[in-house]
Amino acid sequence: MIAEVIINRTAKKLNRTFDYHVPTELEGLIFVGSKILVPFGKGEKLEEAFVVGLKEKTNYESELKEITKLEEQLKDEQIELAKWMAERYFCNISDCIKLMLNPGTRTKNKENRTQDRTARRVYLAKDIEEIEFDIETKRIKSEKQRKIINFIHDNEGVTIPEIDMFIDNSRSSVNTLVKNGYLEIVEEKIERNPLQNKDIEVIQKKEKSEKLVLTEEQQNAYQQIAQTMDDNKYESFLLYGVTGSGKTEVYLQLIQKAIEQSKTAILLVPEISLTPQMLDRFIARFGKEKIAVLHSKLSIGERHDEWERIRENKANIVIGARSAIFAPMENIGIIIIDEEHDSSYKSESNPKYDTKEVAKQIAKQNKCPLLLGSATPDMRTYYDTTKGKIKRLTLTKRANASSLPTVQVVDLKQELVNR
Repeated sequence: MIAEVIINRTAKKLNRTFDYHVPTELEGLIFVGSKILVPFGKGEKLEEAFVVGLKEKTNYESELKEITKLEEQLKDEQIELAKWMAERYFCNISDCIKLMLNPGTRTKNKENRTQDRTARRVYLAKDIEEIEFDIETKRIKSEKQRKIINFIHDNEGVTIPEIDMFIDNSRSSVNTLVKNGYLEIVEEKIERNPLQNKDIEVIQKKEKSEKLVLTEEQQNAYQQIAQTMDDNKYESFLLYGVTGSGKTEVYLQLIQKAIEQSKTAILLVPEISLTPQMLDRFIARFGKEKIAVLHSKLSIGERHDEWERIRENKANIVIGARSAIFAPMENIGIIIIDEEHDSSYKSESNPKYDTKEVAKQIAKQNKCPLLLGSATPDMRTYYDTTKGKIKRLTLTKRANASSLPTVQVVDLKQELVNR
């Protein structure tokens, strides 16, 4: 089998495919989307590359080198999206593919890549009844060892420093219990979860966790988008609502529908809108276990672990800024872009891209609706609604029935004249 690969370099002349043999031991493991290591150039230096195609024959059979190692796997849809982006935005495919890699693994230097955070946790290695029998028969004589066993029985999975905190000078006793087969130490991964300190009970007291009754305008908007979700088809919508009209409640209920359909959801907001208050509203409704957060204020370790949670299907709602559109979500039921007029949705660094256009491609791949929300829509978006490319849904009233502020246009030049 022959793999068509893109070398992970920024040079324009390398923005093309190279053919490599797939070695026998990697057949069945190499797919479109695989991140691999290949010998490249005269010095046979190993370079990172991405598999973008597979075939049976090549015109360069006698000159081909073999793939050296498999490192990571992307989905076919991600490679197709990267190809589309490279053509649409005139950039290297490899630069686009890197947007879809875990944020902690994008550097070529492995020493600089983010590593899993681990801790050595202590567990009982025998049934407590068996250990208690050994205590009664004086096989375990030390009072400190008995305290350690009782503490671990009540708090399985504690670390040695935590044991030290409650029982002074306990390390030698722990080592003795491990040596005698009463305890075991296991190295476990610790998730760096940015929401772990959120108290769900406090949040639910502050924020309403139940669905709100939708107004007539909200219900009309919800039903039209929900019908598209039921039909498993792509369609773009603009939710054009005045401030306070309840766009967020429509988002919440549409995301709830996606979850009930065993699907996932992506909500993009401008970086400045990712406030604790906004997150609390979603946590109150869905709980923090289902939500993954991706934005630049997180540490690289937190972003690394959130990306892995998404990849492992531990989170079915992603809330984040522009780059969250590339999260490795599967079976997406709806994509929502709030404040769609915000300029931050356009990347100014390489590769330059428009998040709304990328979201449209992903929505088409997943046959799901794309919902754009704003009180002051982008001119291009609004124009597209007049041409039928995007369906406009309007919310003209505030959700709590309060009146809109009075607006008066004042000619400041005339004001100066009157003075």
